[in-house]
Amino acid sequence: MDAPLALHRCRFVDFTPSPITAIAFPPLPLPKKPSSIGKQPERYGTLAVGHANGNIDLCEWAGGQQSPQSWTVRTTLSGPYPSKVDSLVFAIRYPDLIDPTVVPSSSDLRLFSSGGGSDLLEWDMDRGCVRRTISSQGGSIWSISVNPASNIIALGCEDGTVRLLSIANDTLSHYRRFDRVKCRVLSIAWGPPIPKQNKTITAEGSSDEDEDDEYWTDSWLVTGGSDSSLRKWDVKSGRSIDRMGTDKIRGERTLVWAVGVLGDGTIVSGDSMGLVKFWDSRTCTQLQSFQAHGADVLCLTIDPTGTAVYTAGVDQKLTQFCFINTSTGDKGKARRWIQTSSRRLHSHDIRALAMWPPYSTLPSSHKRLFPVDIAPLLISGGLDMSVVVTPAALPTSTVVKIVNPISTSVHCTFEDSYHRRLAYTPGPSSIQVAREARLISCTRDSGLELWRIPRKASSDEAAGWEKILTMDLNVHTNLLASAISTDGKWLATSDLYESKLFSLVSDSDGCIAPRRVRDFSAILRAHLPPKSTSSGAFAFHFTADSSKLVISTATGAFILVVDLGKVEQPRVLRRFDQHRMASLTKNRVVVGRSSVDEEEPEPEEEEEEHDFTPIATSILRLATSFDGQWLASSDVHGRTHVFNLDSVQHHCVLPSFPLAAQSICFDPSRPSVLVLAFPDNSIQIFDVEARQFPPWGKEICDNLPKRLTRTHDHILGVTFDPAMESQSSTPRSMLLWGSTWLCKLRLERSDTTARSAQRKRRRDDDKSPKMEPVDDYLKMVTHYRPILHLDFLGAGEVVVVERPLVDVLATLPPAYFVHKYGT
Repeated sequence: MDAPLALHRCRFVDFTPSPITAIAFPPLPLPKKPSSIGKQPERYGTLAVGHANGNIDLCEWAGGQQSPQSWTVRTTLSGPYPSKVDSLVFAIRYPDLIDPTVVPSSSDLRLFSSGGGSDLLEWDMDRGCVRRTISSQGGSIWSISVNPASNIIALGCEDGTVRLLSIANDTLSHYRRFDRVKCRVLSIAWGPPIPKQNKTITAEGSSDEDEDDEYWTDSWLVTGGSDSSLRKWDVKSGRSIDRMGTDKIRGERTLVWAVGVLGDGTIVSGDSMGLVKFWDSRTCTQLQSFQAHGADVLCLTIDPTGTAVYTAGVDQKLTQFCFINTSTGDKGKARRWIQTSSRRLHSHDIRALAMWPPYSTLPSSHKRLFPVDIAPLLISGGLDMSVVVTPAALPTSTVVKIVNPISTSVHCTFEDSYHRRLAYTPGPSSIQVAREARLISCTRDSGLELWRIPRKASSDEAAGWEKILTMDLNVHTNLLASAISTDGKWLATSDLYESKLFSLVSDSDGCIAPRRVRDFSAILRAHLPPKSTSSGAFAFHFTADSSKLVISTATGAFILVVDLGKVEQPRVLRRFDQHRMASLTKNRVVVGRSSVDEEEPEPEEEEEEHDFTPIATSILRLATSFDGQWLASSDVHGRTHVFNLDSVQHHCVLPSFPLAAQSICFDPSRPSVLVLAFPDNSIQIFDVEARQFPPWGKEICDNLPKRLTRTHDHILGVTFDPAMESQSSTPRSMLLWGSTWLCKLRLERSDTTARSAQRKRRRDDDKSPKMEPVDDYLKMVTHYRPILHLDFLGAGEVVVVERPLVDVLATLPPAYFVHKYGT
């Protein structure tokens, strides 16, 4: 029987996530022939979530066609400080090179954002930084939209103009300016592109005409303005074709916050009066109008089939409109838009909506067909800081069984399905624990705070806490990473451009004074390539004895090992470049090459000696063994390298996995055993000294209980009790935790336990109480939520950092509320 653990339940860490202001999915490539595409996309696309603090989360789907964990954050793009994200769109880099049935990967995509200023930002998603910017030349950017062919981006500007930028062939330049109107262009959407009738495609897929001739041409786009009107624009001439006026109240102008276009040319609009209107684009007349919301409609999205529209806004409601058949007497059957249902899934304003699969504004001759037995997913986000995923199958569907991709329930229609609220978890290094010093650090956008948990004098004394340090730093971007040493004497933090190291000096009263190591950034840059102008870091990690600091650089994907020992100032022991090497075949490590790097070149000459093009990646996970011998690093491409810190040499590389590791940790009782946890709640156990996956580890990894693998919230971290380092006779176990659960998993089992686990798996019982002994090697607890961080303060002493949703919502302004008479 395992010994019980003493637990500190900490709610004093006032971490506050940033509100969600924009959501985007990548578009699907346009087809090159007039035949419907009935193949479901092979995988789920990257989800980009923009925040009010300027950060952008890039989320990847955690599993196969069905995944209870849904989308999980792969990496975070740190925005300039201060900044915000108002609009967010994806574009395909080379759309002609991608098959129309394939979902573009992150390497095939370009990401653009605007944040209330006059600059449009393009992001480098592999390197995690801004790639380039361009001015709108028309004041603040209120809206952006990419055309279906992914070669033009339209900007709606403060000065009342629409500006087109060319993004063909990975460029970004001004292309055309439309005529100016006397209002702000608040929203913008492209009309259906027109296929060229005189262009024929041969059996080999080649064109009879010039290859440079485009198959699709853009004809018109529509904008919503601040003058109570929508306008239809001719793309070729840049002139307004027609104007559509919306309702007004007492002469006040109505703001058209959202517009969308369907494949048949129907225009959908949402405005500040809560009205959702449908317009005929040919005659520019109103078809239908719905008083669907009590306040401003801020966003809308369209179902992949084009037969449903979803709107949301200030009144926290998600409303569904469906295009259904209605009887009209002698004329037979006609189709009309009907407001079918509304749900309130958020506590405050909803700022962004998106759907997967995405809707393609295509004419009926090229319309995409998706399987009706798989429910599309509606994604929403707003001021309450949580992304909500809702299955949204159409109510008119006659299919008996529809697959729910997030496995929340058997119901899949928008009206009846159960939604999933993705946890607002901080980054992997936002909250850190210094075990020996009993300190907790929390990183904010431009600063950090430190708390201390004193030791209890007696068992009857209640554990207390005290804030001992608040730091505000001069930064150019939001902070990327931070770490505090185990003994509490060193603190490292970094934005995209500069790493800072502080020595924490305590006085007799317990107060801490930080002293910055002034030339630390220059020390790091001396060991980076000459052209490198940044010493920023994506991750820091101190060894268990606090004598070394490991840094993964924000640019270049280098690993620096810094000695903090008995020297006057820190010095870099070595630079490792293994993560830059393209030892990949289609983004996978070649199996059987785990020991090819036995003889390492000197790091100073490695850049010049090797004639290779370094790949762009980000190293986000670092871990060292408790004896200080081994270092493991894992990047966003799923590659994990192991280094020997005693000899300061590269040791081996693990075979890559389909997903990047969410957390890595060494076992203190067996320092060579490395545990990797993945977003789909699977784990892998690797013996770095033997360079193999041990058989006992394979048995555990292949037979994890479904109670763990099917938990809706994905793994956030793995940790071990440091007491196991000295008590090797005790059965080994580790703690795994997510935002709403934590479990204790035994790593040693008897034959009786293994047989009991097999019988338990056969029963496949998913119902469980709050603490469920799935078998005697796994115990799960679910009454701590949401968990921001979990770690050991000492032997048998755990600290759980929580941030209840009620406390987070208390920091927000009051939600929209209208008192109704008689209630």
